[in-house]
Order: sequence, then structure tokens, then C-alpha cells
Amino acid sequence: MPPNTPQDAEECLAETTDFAAELAQRAGRLALQYFRQRLDIEVKGDDSPVTIADRAVERLLRTGIRERFPEHAILGEEFGQTGSNEAFTWVLDPIDGTRSFITGWPIWGTLVSLLHNGRPELGIIEMPALSERWIAERTRGTRFENASGATSRAVTSGTRTLAEARFYTTSLLFFEGEARQRIEGIARAAHTARFGGDCYIYGLLASGHVDLVIENRLMPYDFLATVPVVEEAGGIITDWSGRTLDAESDGRVVAAATPELHAIALKMLSA
Repeated sequence: MPPNTPQDAEECLAETTDFAAELAQRAGRLALQYFRQRLDIEVKGDDSPVTIADRAVERLLRTGIRERFPEHAILGEEFGQTGSNEAFTWVLDPIDGTRSFITGWPIWGTLVSLLHNGRPELGIIEMPALSERWIAERTRGTRFENASGATSRAVTSGTRTLAEARFYTTSLLFFEGEARQRIEGIARAAHTARFGGDCYIYGLLASGHVDLVIENRLMPYDFLATVPVVEEAGGIITDWSGRTLDAESDGRVVAAATPELHAIALKMLSA
């Protein structure tokens, strides 16, 4: 049964944090068993690649959630939506960055988020090949754990201008026409522009190493886990119109270290 009071909901969310973090690490260890192995690669209807690893990892995540929270709904990249709980929905991306995964590049991650009444309340970016992770729970901040197991508070940089900003997007190939021109303009105006990284760049933004991320063609499982991670570290993350991100968002995402930099990016994207 869903929680009956705000206090019940808060207790339920607090209960999930350690569970979700441990489950994400288990999923990451499974993914590593397939990493840099010869795998058959299929191409899905949206032209994105998928392997046995993506499906095996999502099955592990789903099994763990069903055993612990059988009443919760689950939305995953590989197996879609199961359940119809309006209060709690888990959103899963078993391997975010499958193109990186299949080419042996270690910058891919497992994303786990929990929505409460449609709002991302818990977000985890697990980077298995790097043994790094970001864990964020609404109102409780974002914590980063490095490969040595040391944990620290993640805080975004104070960068307010594009001329000082370190800008990332996964690929220019994901933009066309006017959008491509605007992104190239932002890249030229930024202090540093780099490409690649998928979910990792949102963690780097949360920890103050990256200042601005702009993406396109994302699905809910690509970005919902990053929302608490960025926001609880002090950053701003919305769609290109400045609207709050949710499962119905159009896949265009802009994340920034400060409100000032975010406003500059939105203006350039709409110019």
C-alpha cells in the first residue's frame, strides 16, 4: 500500500536510499562481467545498440526492487513499464552509454531513480568501471564516493559566465539544424568544450568539475536519476524551456552549476 501521510512517504524514501545504492553496485558488478567481452550487438528501433548485458542488468535491478517493494511500479529502458503505482515508480537505465560500453570505454553507468508522485526524489549514478558513484536524496544533498571508498559532499562550482564555463555534451551528432548551430555557438563561447560522457558528465557537474551540460534526444531513464544529483549539489537542471523535468519531458536537457549560467544557456538555446 502507498504511504498515507507525508511522514510515511518520507520514511519510505529514506528506507530506499541504502537499498538502492547497494542494488546499483550489485548491478554494476554484473555489468562488469560483460565489459570488454565479445558480445552480440542488436540495434533497436531508435537506432541505439543493446546487448545481453543491458538486459541482464535490468533484470537484476527489477528482481531486487520487486522483492523489496512489490507494490512499486518500474520503468526501465529494456523492458518498459510494469505496475501502475501512482505514488512510487522506479526508473532504470541498466547501462547508460551502451556505445561506450561496447567500444571498451569505461565512461558508462547504471542509473537508478525513484519517483514519488512523478517527482524524482532519489537518484544514483553508478560508474562500475571507475568504482565511483553519486547518490542524492531530496533535501539531503548529494554525496560522492570515490574508488577508495571515501565519501564527500558534492557541490557545484560557482561559475556564472559562459566565458568561464566548462561545457559538455555527449555528441554533436545528436543535434540538427538550428539546434546544432546553437550548440556549436555555446561550445565556441565556453572556456572549455568537451564531448562524450553520457551520465558521467552530470556527476562531474555535481562535483564542480563541469559547469554546463546540454543534451538532446534523451529518454526519461537517461535523465531522471540525474535530477536529484544535480539539484541537491546546488545546480539547476531543466528542459530547454526552463521547465521541470519529469517522465513526460521532451528529452532536451540543460544542467548548469548556477542559476546565472543556466539563464545564459536557455537564452542562447532559444535565440
